[in-house]
Amino acid sequence: MTEPCRTAAASSARSLLAALIAAVVVMAIGAHPGAARAQQATTRDGVTVGEKSRAIGLASSAEVERQAMRQYDELKRQAAAQRALAPDDHPQLQRLRRIAAELIPKATRFNDRASAWQWEVNLIGSRQINAFCMPGGKIAFFTGIIDTLKLTDDEIAQVMGHEMAHALREHGRERVGKSRIAQGLTLGASVLSQILGYGDLGGQLASAGAQLTLLKYGRDDETEADAIGMDLAARAGYDPRAGIVLWEKMAAAARGQPPQWLSTHPSNKSRIEQIRKRLPEVMPLYAKAKGVAVDTLPPYPSKATGSSK
Repeated sequence: MTEPCRTAAASSARSLLAALIAAVVVMAIGAHPGAARAQQATTRDGVTVGEKSRAIGLASSAEVERQAMRQYDELKRQAAAQRALAPDDHPQLQRLRRIAAELIPKATRFNDRASAWQWEVNLIGSRQINAFCMPGGKIAFFTGIIDTLKLTDDEIAQVMGHEMAHALREHGRERVGKSRIAQGLTLGASVLSQILGYGDLGGQLASAGAQLTLLKYGRDDETEADAIGMDLAARAGYDPRAGIVLWEKMAAAARGQPPQWLSTHPSNKSRIEQIRKRLPEVMPLYAKAKGVAVDTLPPYPSKATGSSK
């Protein structure tokens, strides 16, 4: 075979390998999960969500929730050992539990299994600007997010609703499934690449592609959680416009965040834009909870402090 022919053949093989890897990534993980979900979505009052990712089927909900419970219990144990776990009579913990008690009854709209979860809310003394809700309804807030951002009740409800949404939509379970897909994809591409005579080039390409795709999924999950959190908060009587102020505060506190395309979280600017777009869907829910017409609602204070419900 002449050199040009060998070069053409090698180029063709590389193209075939790349095409096969791309096809497997799209089929196994899905390159545009947001679009796929939108096609499957059903319309109802409030925000619209689509079907959950097929990757969820690769991980058991019971398995993921048991693991989450163990991690949550260990976190509480460590916090208690350092005297960082707030006692039941702590005012901020009572505030969190009151807000949670109003959001939790709205949760079954997005996951009917939530009615059987053993919901729990705890407060941990830490400067971290963070909060989470583990699979199965295990919620934790760090004092840093409340104190540093001077959160109003409406803003706490947005944070809490967002974190609850991750659990309700089983994003943790979905990530476990996608991780298993990515591992299998990388192994398969590596074998294929070696068969075609290119060493582990396929495994390297697939690994990089899977990693970036999983990051994209993370951003989609965050956007979905923002929307569902707004819905939950609005139905419970908390102003969804608080999400705009919340993320303005987050932006001020999170200098130096990574570029959006290399982060599992959307940029704060992108987040605020999406929240504004969703307001027409959730403001009627908030007005209904308050027993007033939408056009009679006062504006949300741009620099509100303290309780605002």
